[in-house]
Amino acid sequence: MANCHDLFQKFYNEIKLAPSKKNFLRTARDAIRDKIRKYFEDTMGEKTPKFLAQGSYAMSTIVNPLDEEYDIDDGVYLQNLDSDKSKWPIAETVHGWIHHAVKGHTKEDPVDKRTCIRVIYSGQYHVDLPIYNMYNNEPYLAEKEEAGWHISDPKAITNWFKNAVKHNDEQLRRIVRYLKAWADNRSRRGKLPSGLILTVLVVNNYYKSDRDDSSFARTVRNIRNQLLTSPIIVNPVNSREFLSDHITETQMSNFKERLSVLLDNANLALKEESKERACKLWKAEFGHRFPKCEGLEGKDAPLRTSAPAILRNDARSA
Repeated sequence: MANCHDLFQKFYNEIKLAPSKKNFLRTARDAIRDKIRKYFEDTMGEKTPKFLAQGSYAMSTIVNPLDEEYDIDDGVYLQNLDSDKSKWPIAETVHGWIHHAVKGHTKEDPVDKRTCIRVIYSGQYHVDLPIYNMYNNEPYLAEKEEAGWHISDPKAITNWFKNAVKHNDEQLRRIVRYLKAWADNRSRRGKLPSGLILTVLVVNNYYKSDRDDSSFARTVRNIRNQLLTSPIIVNPVNSREFLSDHITETQMSNFKERLSVLLDNANLALKEESKERACKLWKAEFGHRFPKCEGLEGKDAPLRTSAPAILRNDARSA
């Protein structure tokens, strides 16, 4: 059977964030932090917030997006609110503080969204700034409208993922990026689940293998089987929160259909004797960034273990 592990490795180098880009994004993020600190100190005369990177940037699972607009999440932790939670201002008020602090930082006006303030660098990237305050050692997110202040712990999610990688290996992080890159390629035909949901699904269904193509295919199989059994996706650090509540029934149906197509192609690729034909099956799913397939006949790397074909109805523990 064709071994496409090396092609996946090349693909990974295409989709992962280069150190120079990561440094560029960090510099831009730090400039926003400085602007917020200055606003609180000079304009408001208040104690300056603290900050904590979160999301895919903090977990090192960010993927080079096809539309070239990166998404960075940077939590703003207020330090100027009363210790009595009943005296906290409403979420709309603290959103206003951060909105004013970053206004004029870029050519486009910042967007006051329900859960964050978004700073937009047109055509390049945007920085989402969710706003928190600590109470009884728990972070509360300032969400506008009915939700108001409520417990939300992005640091716990980051730590959960890093521990998962530690107890497995870096292949787990690669599989997350492969699935996110696949979703980015397929999202042009309709919205797919968020990066967080994809990450949770991969961690919960990860299949370790000597080969990334085999690991990815089997992890996808396990994810598909989980969703066929139950569409409920639980927040790994808060069992009371269902991440699947953020996916509409239509979106979930669409996601499962596309996973089934991906699984079909993955199954065929693993069974394929020709590396070139196997590559074309993967490229059909991942898009133009996957390596060139022409001229790959006879260039398979030696197999350390054989990779039996996926069976659509295999048990998840197989």
